[in-house]
This record gives sequence, C-alpha cells and structure tokens, in this order.
Amino acid sequence: MVEWPPLVEKRTADTLMSIKTKLEQDLKQAMRSGDAVRKSTVRMALAAIKLAEVERRGPLEDDAILAVLQKEVKTRHETIADAEKASRPDLIESARAELDVLRGYMPQPLTGEELEAFARQAITESGATSVKEVGQVMKLLMPRLLGRADGKTASEKVRGLLAAK
Repeated sequence: MVEWPPLVEKRTADTLMSIKTKLEQDLKQAMRSGDAVRKSTVRMALAAIKLAEVERRGPLEDDAILAVLQKEVKTRHETIADAEKASRPDLIESARAELDVLRGYMPQPLTGEELEAFARQAITESGATSVKEVGQVMKLLMPRLLGRADGKTASEKVRGLLAAK
C-alpha cells in the first residue's frame, strides 16, 4: 500500500481558480439561471480579456486580467456620468447593474487611509519632493493598487501629499 504525503495546506476551489475560469463558470451559471444582466456583462468582460490575449499573443496572468476588468469598471463609470448628463435613467440603471457584477470580480477596494499609506510609501521610495514628480510616484504606486483603487483617486492623493511637502 502506497502512503500519500500529507497535505501541506488545504486549498479551496476559489484559491486555485483563476479569475478567467471563474468568469467562464459564472457565464454558464448565468445562462442556466436566465440572469441576462450577469450573462451579458460577463460575456463583455470575457471578450475584453480575449482581445487583450490576442494583442499580447498569449494567455494573461490574473494581474493583467484584473487590469482589463478595472478598465471595464472605468468604462461603466464614464457611461454613468455621460448618461446623467443626458438625463437617461435607463442607461444609468443598466450601467450600475453591470458595475455591480464587475465589482464582484475585483479585490476589496482600499480605504482612504490605506491608499494614503501606499502613496506615502511610494513617495518615499521614489524620493519625490514636488508635484512635478507625480509621474515617478505613480509609476511605483499603480502596480501595487491594481484593481483596488483607480488612477484618478491615487493621483489626487499623491498630488495632495506632495503639495503639502
């Protein structure tokens, strides 16, 4: 009788599953349940991921998939802003529903204090002392924030911290 080595750590299906695999499974589930909003939103996300894979000429890592999803979230925010200007409550409602679906695949957003701590650390690492050096700080900061904060908010925080120096 062969003795198997003990499991080092018990892993759940979610920790082993990539974001893309989860999206594909959720698409199948949405099709079975008849959830039209989830189905169309997940299809759009998978299409955007596929396009990025074709452009890259290979499969994407989870970080790159998160960047694609973050771009889709940003698009929905822009759609909501444009629909509010045009007084189109129907478009606002559908974009918010899509946004809710996409947020389910994103990591937990950073709080203001956490974002400030990351920004201070990036400022220290880059040695930036003036607002003119925001680009250097953002280059260090954005990979750490992937999917947890948008670039506009991070840039405003960095500018505020550098202006206070």
